[in-house]
Amino acid sequence: MEHAVTTDPDTTETAPRPGEPADEAGTEAGSPGAGSGEGTASERSEAEAELAAQRVERERIERRKAERKGPIAAGGKLSGTAADLLAAVRAVESGEKPVRRTTPGPAGGPAPAVRRAAAPEPVRRPQPVVAPPVAPSAPAEAALSAVRAVLVEGGAPESLAPRAAAALGDGAQTLLRADPWQLLRVGGVRPKQADGFARALLGAECRPDDARRARAMTVWLLEQAALAGHTALEASALEAALGRYAVPDPEAAVRDALAEGEALLFEDALETAPAASEEEDEESERPVRMLIGLERYALAEESLADGLARLINSAPQEAGSAEDWEGAAEAARGSTAELIRAVAGHGLVLHTGGEASRSEPAALLQAAHRLGVRAWAAVHSPAGRRALAERLSRPGPADDGAGAPDGRSALPDERSGLPGERSGLPRGRFGLPHDVSAEESAVVTVAGLLAGSEGPGRDVDGALDLELLIVFDAPRLDVETAALLVESLPDGARLVLSGDPGVLESAGPGRVFADLLAARACPQIASRTPDPGPIGELVSAIGIGELPQIDAPGKEVVIVPVRDAGEAVHRTVQLVADSVPRALGVPAEETQVITPGHGGAAGTRALNAALKERLNPGPGRFGGFDPGDRVAYSPAPGRTLPGRVVTADAEGLRLECSGAPVVVPKEQVARSVRHGWALTAHQAVGQQWRAVVVVLPGDAARALTRPWVYTAFGRASGHLSVVHGVEQALPRAVAEALAKPRTTRLPVLLRPQVPTA
Repeated sequence: MEHAVTTDPDTTETAPRPGEPADEAGTEAGSPGAGSGEGTASERSEAEAELAAQRVERERIERRKAERKGPIAAGGKLSGTAADLLAAVRAVESGEKPVRRTTPGPAGGPAPAVRRAAAPEPVRRPQPVVAPPVAPSAPAEAALSAVRAVLVEGGAPESLAPRAAAALGDGAQTLLRADPWQLLRVGGVRPKQADGFARALLGAECRPDDARRARAMTVWLLEQAALAGHTALEASALEAALGRYAVPDPEAAVRDALAEGEALLFEDALETAPAASEEEDEESERPVRMLIGLERYALAEESLADGLARLINSAPQEAGSAEDWEGAAEAARGSTAELIRAVAGHGLVLHTGGEASRSEPAALLQAAHRLGVRAWAAVHSPAGRRALAERLSRPGPADDGAGAPDGRSALPDERSGLPGERSGLPRGRFGLPHDVSAEESAVVTVAGLLAGSEGPGRDVDGALDLELLIVFDAPRLDVETAALLVESLPDGARLVLSGDPGVLESAGPGRVFADLLAARACPQIASRTPDPGPIGELVSAIGIGELPQIDAPGKEVVIVPVRDAGEAVHRTVQLVADSVPRALGVPAEETQVITPGHGGAAGTRALNAALKERLNPGPGRFGGFDPGDRVAYSPAPGRTLPGRVVTADAEGLRLECSGAPVVVPKEQVARSVRHGWALTAHQAVGQQWRAVVVVLPGDAARALTRPWVYTAFGRASGHLSVVHGVEQALPRAVAEALAKPRTTRLPVLLRPQVPTA
């Protein structure tokens, strides 16, 4: 059954202004310039190394796709648009219509699509050893000058030249002259801007029915859908969106994009279709859903499904005997023991729970080390890495009662481990550094693990040299990152995905964790560890759609009513700079402001301007920033690192992010750095602060959803102030406003490959 699908972002925070940094909630997929710009050699190469590793993985996936069989016959009973699309596909496959090459001139009649590949058996293929990534070279100045000339001729800002050259590659100026709507491939460019550019270059030849525009609009809408979380769109939804952007013949536009290989067509059987009766012809076909998607996300989703099936259907390595695992489970309590037992016998395990439940996978990591298992934990930011390392180093609570008899942390130090040939503690590719604790050495960031700058390194087959990987905050995994992680695991490895299903979903396309929970294809351990205190009670109630009155004798939760956005900004500054430090002893630098969007009278821009004026006034002499400013740095799409400005020099803006020095080149500051006293909930997810001020101005009512409120309120560990100006919109959002549905293919791809748990 079809449902309405929107390509609009989930909230108002997903629409940054042109030239603003890309963050978790507002990145242009694959936008150039967002993936580099750190200062030290290691920091500068982190995002570039991650992107290079992704390119290597995608090339390997594409080779695998080429080896697959042809499509499964389906769709014989389709009619209307779906039948036309399927007929176009089969015409190409039979040779009746050749697939046309991309040409700069107007397209002719409709042509068919690329075929849908059948899923292979979940058998791991040999992987090449990933070579150290080489940083991509900047476009030559001559090429940039040529691109600038075309942009200026078409009335576009010449500042787009570096991004246009990076997005379109060699010959970008020639491509733009031949097909001006290719400008839509540059992050941040909107259809009206591309239309104006085309009119300036083409003159009288620019027409609304130009097939080049229709193709470019189709691809752009699919990219916008990816920003909203979809990995594909139903054909009807895509055609409706094309109609809204004045494409005269949406059906022809979709067929043309399929014929040119700009998009792929998928026929997914509907799970809710009624079972065929015994008298019905055995060859009759089930109804299918016609989806259109970009190859980039299709390959990632298919690769992810293959890798997950391999983990689910394979027996785990004999890393520790069954008796040892059972002994570790008996030494633990409650859901921690259940988690250890599930991991002992399965290649993939899902773990759900709130902030307090993090102690359970942390205890699993410690238990695995005691068994001599090469186990690693992956988080999404350096701050998360430090927080988990501190949790592991604390005596007792981190391991839920499964610690050493003397109460100290059970995680081995560099002298400990089980008797035998291998130590219980993973030491990484180059051994344990002297300035890194034993606990922190077992924790990596996802980006660092994939780039090879952190973690155990890779074996001769290109797989990660580990036996157990525990990923925290799993809902933050988009489909591409998840595919890279899963495909990097060796045969027989164990994977634990742990997270809170109530928080906002990934900033990138897909809903990997939610899809896996819904598929019920592997063990799922639900934590029984409640979040403590009044804030934990409030957040838990929000998770089930309730907004109760909370007894907070220690002022853990405070509601501050306001009448308008101006008062909301004033009271927020007052809370951060005066009330919270004076009443609770929490300094302003440990208080975080969270608001639904970047724009508006009480968005992050307005709040950050007011907070800077009060807390760190200055002329903004370094591209709008001064030493001491709190900032949010986005080194790559979907990642935000809180930090502070140190200084600036000829190399760029110097930051300190979670204790690490970072240099952002001056040409990237405008796109990758913004002030950070106030963040959106997408930027704040996965982190906590001693005090949080959530600002809900009246114009934010439509942006509120239960996951947004749950995420924002849950960022506070000690105190939560709610600057409340939305009246009944808040309880209504908690009770009724669920997250917008995302269209993904992972459940369909998994269904024939794995049994249902």
